[in-house]
Amino acid sequence: MKNETTAAADHTELIIGRNAVLEALKSERELNALLVAKGERVGSVGRIIATCRDRGIVVKEVDKRKLDFLCGGGNHQGVAAYAAAHAYASLDDVFALADDRGEAPFLILCDNIEDPHNLGAIIRTAEAAGAHGVVIPKRHGVSLTWAVSKTAAGALEYLPVVRVSNLAAAADALKARGVWLYCADMDGAPWCRTDFSGGVGLIIGAEGSGVSRLMREKSDFVVSLPMKGKINSLNASVAAGILMYEVARQRGEKEGTNHG
Repeated sequence: MKNETTAAADHTELIIGRNAVLEALKSERELNALLVAKGERVGSVGRIIATCRDRGIVVKEVDKRKLDFLCGGGNHQGVAAYAAAHAYASLDDVFALADDRGEAPFLILCDNIEDPHNLGAIIRTAEAAGAHGVVIPKRHGVSLTWAVSKTAAGALEYLPVVRVSNLAAAADALKARGVWLYCADMDGAPWCRTDFSGGVGLIIGAEGSGVSRLMREKSDFVVSLPMKGKINSLNASVAAGILMYEVARQRGEKEGTNHG
């Protein structure tokens, strides 16, 4: 039986037990979420919860049976935490990377992307296309799990990923710093006739529902991809990849370089 250890042997990102979670917090390890068994507040659990809330870590109350299942029968003592596969960055880190390259900022904002393979593919393509960062929300979307990291295929080592409490507020902050926001939606202007010069923030919507109403309202431009077949939408990472490379193509033409 496991005892207060990170379930590394099972290739998961779950940290099990009070002492293990406290040590992770003490070392300032990046955590995606804290799981607490319903009604569990005695001993050090209250301190763990308070620390997580002070740091903006999502706290989720779950049924004890579910926690037992997630921990594989390990002695979780009422708490477990999902560790991030990589440290998160800040918007300042993204702008610093753009400044270092002498380029206008280029970011991708993921609006409630829930599939880890989609997020991982977006991060991988963003790095390859020369983006400076990806922005994801703390809630209502996948975080940097190990599945995301595996799909990203090493891109997390080079591309900052920012996790924000409020994606709409982050959009406002980007606009205040000179970034134009473009959302991908069905009734927008043709993607290949859109001017992506200057600072660019591409908003990619969730797999099923697309870009949220609020994020669409925050957008300066709406762009769309032609749909010639019977289905009316593309996989989120595929649509993101097409648009990212159009940004890269236009930047390459402006700089007189060859993006091949």
